[in-house]
Amino acid sequence: MSSSTIIPPKKNLYLPSGIYPIIDIVLVFVAFVAAYYMRYELQLIRPVGEAFRAPFQPYLPYTAIFAGMIYVNYRASGLYKSNRGRSYWDELYAVINGVTNSTVVLLGLYFLFQPLVFSRLMALYAAAISIILLALVRIMRRLIRAYLRTKGYGIQRTLVIGSGDVAMAVVRTMIARKELGYLPIGYVDDDPDRASTDLGRVKGLGGLKNLGKTIQNHGIDTAIITLPWSEHDRILDLVQICRRAKVEVRVVPDLFQLNLRQVQIENLDGIPLLGVNGDAVLLGHQRVMKRFIDVGIILLTSPILLLLFAFVAIAIRLEGSGPVLYTQRRIGLNGKPFDMIKFRSMVTNADELREQLVKESGEDPRHPKIKNDPRITSVGRFIRATSLDELPNLINVLRGQMSLVGPRPPTPDEVKLYEPWHMQRLQTLPGLTGLWQVNGRSDVPFDEMCLLDIYYIENWSVGMDAQILMMTLPRVILRHGAY
Repeated sequence: MSSSTIIPPKKNLYLPSGIYPIIDIVLVFVAFVAAYYMRYELQLIRPVGEAFRAPFQPYLPYTAIFAGMIYVNYRASGLYKSNRGRSYWDELYAVINGVTNSTVVLLGLYFLFQPLVFSRLMALYAAAISIILLALVRIMRRLIRAYLRTKGYGIQRTLVIGSGDVAMAVVRTMIARKELGYLPIGYVDDDPDRASTDLGRVKGLGGLKNLGKTIQNHGIDTAIITLPWSEHDRILDLVQICRRAKVEVRVVPDLFQLNLRQVQIENLDGIPLLGVNGDAVLLGHQRVMKRFIDVGIILLTSPILLLLFAFVAIAIRLEGSGPVLYTQRRIGLNGKPFDMIKFRSMVTNADELREQLVKESGEDPRHPKIKNDPRITSVGRFIRATSLDELPNLINVLRGQMSLVGPRPPTPDEVKLYEPWHMQRLQTLPGLTGLWQVNGRSDVPFDEMCLLDIYYIENWSVGMDAQILMMTLPRVILRHGAY
């Protein structure tokens, strides 16, 4: 897919929402059957005497009560509504909470009525198995939905109204998290300069006067208003225009130009107070944790890495004369320069030819990626496609100049062309891979790459780094956006 291509919306293939309670009820029944087998056939933990063995039929009413309580709890906690924007951990908490509440009710009925046939241990087995099955089915649903959305199914073609800090936060979140199902088509604003400026594949679609026509011409499904609350009356007018155009409309309060990691919530006798902690950068303990993980992964994989180092070095040496390693000045954390080390993948005078090639190719000089670059050697073409040329970056990681995950470090010439908002991507250590790589590598336009980097900085977590690292390997193997 070229950088100018936007995936068109496709038919929604999701199951009707009413099917999910049925799936949960079936899984609860499966959990009770498995618990019965564990208790009476395998006889785990505590054996069962022949006199106390019971058929499964007396447990059917308990299964029905348990399933009914699961339904009531999950309906009340919103598990049967759209999970868009809801983290899996929140959903898992609701799953466990519902099973726990239902188990308490079941045990309460046992103590109240003292039935002849009832195993408390079996009830605990059923609860544990239910949590596992109900959690797994939700993981599968999320994975399937995320996959379908990346293929264009079930996406919402989205128009952002406004172009300020809040609008940019919305756009970069939609770009970074395609699995949420929002495809940013473009944005509109009354500022003529902003309204005509494209952000990669997100187009500037003009002013607000022609909002209705813009929605119709671009097949918009959802409009997100990001104007400041001081324009309250105008927001209401825009909401009415969107409703008349029969599109969903959402309003983002301008408070959320602050990332939640920057906000500290306090309570003054019932009055909420919001404290602002400053820029959304990694805190001290987070940097230490990230550093510990980087060094630990390198040490654990060092035997394989050393073999790859030797293989690539020998291949470059056999191809011809010239150094095996190549160093280039790059800009790192907070604008500090450092020498980045790579395997040489180009002819020895590649830097002298660079400026002319960028001009001839018409590539963005802030992030030039030239297809069929004549400077690349035969071995270089292979190691660039497989990212093996970046293995020596691990030396920079050990030196503390880079991290395994982070924004790709730019050259000083590229930084000179940055706009002020682009500089935000320099607020953390650069990395070997990042959100830009798992979202298309060289096919990602420069402005989109910056939006992805800023989203990463604002929302960093160990889980996000792990996810990016796991997603990088298949992207490299399949050579997505590599040249």
